[in-house]
Amino acid sequence: MFQFAHYNYNVLDLEKSLAFYEAALGLKEVRRKEAPDGSWKLVYLGDGKTNFELELTWLRDRTEPYNLGENEFHLAFHVADFDAAHTKHKEMGCICFENPEMGIYFINDPDHYWLEIVPKNL
Repeated sequence: MFQFAHYNYNVLDLEKSLAFYEAALGLKEVRRKEAPDGSWKLVYLGDGKTNFELELTWLRDRTEPYNLGENEFHLAFHVADFDAAHTKHKEMGCICFENPEMGIYFINDPDHYWLEIVPKNL
């Protein structure tokens, strides 16, 4: 039997990404691993309610943006107060796509990964 463990996004500016994920989604660091020579860092973020983690990978020598293709992959987050979340993300300027007919919207992080926001009852 397999269980979900984590999902990975590679990021260029780890501190900027950590700040974004905490401000936008309330995710907090639960653990990290670092290379002895400082060439990479893995930071695992959690929501404090589930065991699922988002792993942010930072590579010291990486300077160019990651190729996200057509950005057809994403993580989705349920939220109890959809309207408050939408207002917050609009104020943050991170909403990148809205689909009112489906009742969802997407935000993007500093590296332009898409994150779907879904009402809890959807």
